[in-house]
Amino acid sequence: MANLSDNSVPSANGWWSQLNHYQRLVFVVATLAWLFDCLDQQLFNLARSPAMSALLGANQELKLFGKFPIAAGALATSIFVVGWATGGMIFGSLGDRFGRAKMLSVTVLLYSIATGLSALSTSFNDFAIYRFITGLGVGGVFGLAVALVADTVPGHVRPRALGVLQSFSAVGNCAAGFIGLAIAMTAIGDNGNYWKWLFVIGALPAFLVATIQLRMKEPESWSLSRDKAKAEGKKSGSYADLFGHRIWRRHALLGMVLSCAGVIGLWGIGVFSSDLVGDIITLNLSKAGANAAAINKGKQLWMSLNLLCFNVGAFAGMLVFTRVAVNMGRKKAFGIFFAGSLLVTVFVFQMIGKISGRYDILWMAPLMGFFHLSVFAGFSIYLPELFPTRLRATGVSFCYNVGRYLAALGPFTLGALAANFGKKAQEAAVAAAPAGTTDAVLAALKSAAKIDAFRDAASWMCLIFLLGIIVLPLLPETKDQPLPED
Repeated sequence: MANLSDNSVPSANGWWSQLNHYQRLVFVVATLAWLFDCLDQQLFNLARSPAMSALLGANQELKLFGKFPIAAGALATSIFVVGWATGGMIFGSLGDRFGRAKMLSVTVLLYSIATGLSALSTSFNDFAIYRFITGLGVGGVFGLAVALVADTVPGHVRPRALGVLQSFSAVGNCAAGFIGLAIAMTAIGDNGNYWKWLFVIGALPAFLVATIQLRMKEPESWSLSRDKAKAEGKKSGSYADLFGHRIWRRHALLGMVLSCAGVIGLWGIGVFSSDLVGDIITLNLSKAGANAAAINKGKQLWMSLNLLCFNVGAFAGMLVFTRVAVNMGRKKAFGIFFAGSLLVTVFVFQMIGKISGRYDILWMAPLMGFFHLSVFAGFSIYLPELFPTRLRATGVSFCYNVGRYLAALGPFTLGALAANFGKKAQEAAVAAAPAGTTDAVLAALKSAAKIDAFRDAASWMCLIFLLGIIVLPLLPETKDQPLPED
């Protein structure tokens, strides 16, 4: 069965002008759902460090399974990412079975409520539970939103529409940066509990659910595909059917490997650039003799600026990736931007703060964001083109979210590498210090050694981007092809 959205004739006008009123509504609602989803993710990244300080105090090291030491922030991130992966797997399948629009409303409501509850946390345990539930909702949004738009808009504008949808994730991320800046520049930022306000703001997208429920209906192509599959004895949203078909199984496994490179790169490396910036600012302000309140405020200010600058570059990168993918093909675009991600991320992690101090953030963060998040526009364009309508949300969610189970190991790996490198670097720094060095100077030397160790650990982990390049020859090129059906 040919996908209904592929029957339109291209126009010389822009892609937006080729959508009817309802198609525009679907695009806007799906894009806002994903935008607010990304806002929630980044507010968590900003709130993670102060939340751990407030809930655990100075000692933020926990024992995993009672014996393995791990930083509380890294563990909270891993729990969130595991919830994300689980939610994606569950809601992708439910979206193919019961409808993309219905499940999208459920996921938005779920992550909004759990985000608000995170502000009420009184211990690490309940904080972790709320973050896992938030992850369930956050994980479901991408596959559902992408499948909803892919099945609704005309086929010849689908790549551009999906690329723009993904680029608005950067708008949500930038909004988080502005929110963080606003809090840092007010009296709220002087209070160690400002992280609670970040989560309260993250709960607001629940209001979007009403719009989804009142105005949205399921795509006609989804309804026809569901009925056809039922008549033929096939199941919509079935993982057994996904992996029981030779072509869809191959696409799912290879698409998952491709997605792993970007997802692990972002959640195992990229999101921790804010932590690196925070440590650099803390060290610099401590050396300058700033008090605790000034250090706290400066750290929040520059971490928010880093997030903002990173996502300004990301927005541009995703738009450029979309144009390259449309003109040159999906596989060439992935190859170019994965290679750029590897080279640029290593450069930024090694050099940020060393050339013009804290002002390096203003140009290095956008450069890294341009390449680092560009491939996510590719996931929204390419993954729906690998699966039939009855398995589209399932397949997209599998590819995009299984990588998150592996990405959950990223913070562990980065933390372990940084701890190993850091211990040796700190010992070497203390050993090289002249006799009679004051405790304050020794503390500064240890902090600097810890930062350098983190730089090296992140740089080694950038090798994950090679995985995205290696798998490309095994995947099909889908440029100018209609959505597949079985």
